[in-house]
Amino acid sequence: MRWDRFFDDLEDQVASEWEAERAALDTEAERLRLSTLGFAARLRALAPGSPDARGVEVTIDAASDRLRGTVTSAGSDWLALDLAESATVAALVPFAAVRGLALTHAAMLATARPADRPPGLRDRMSFGFVLRDLVRRRLAVTVHLRDGAALSGTIDRAGADHLDLALHDPGSPRRAASVTGFRIIPFDVVAWVRLEAAVLR
Repeated sequence: MRWDRFFDDLEDQVASEWEAERAALDTEAERLRLSTLGFAARLRALAPGSPDARGVEVTIDAASDRLRGTVTSAGSDWLALDLAESATVAALVPFAAVRGLALTHAAMLATARPADRPPGLRDRMSFGFVLRDLVRRRLAVTVHLRDGAALSGTIDRAGADHLDLALHDPGSPRRAASVTGFRIIPFDVVAWVRLEAAVLR
């Protein structure tokens, strides 16, 4: 009778140790998984149309801008937001300018477990690639710089690490007579680019 109790206690002890070891392995595996999770993958987990994608606040470096809206897309080094201030305004933000994201706890947990899917073309698109598409479309934009300045015009060219901006009044088309100057702007100083939301869809 005493031996039965002894072996029952021993089985319970071994089972507890196995359970503790399994929990430790699971915790270590989770730490390892999180160590390989990138910022872009977390942003892509905020899928357009999901409640988690809405109401995200992005704090921009140096300029202290706070953009509130819905994450609509993310590439290799940028994110796109439909801004809450207007249904027709969007922001293109390079990751390098992002100081942080404010979102709900549920959204934060959801981004820590992104869906396993093969990377698509959009996932590999760089900030420069998207700007070159804006060049092709000849769209008026406002480029907000990290020092708080805002320059309105049309992007004439986008190189590997900079853009050429023809300055003119916001919202007006680029016409030679309306251009007031030109700027070469390194991507490193761009905080965000304001444009019409329909462009990013």
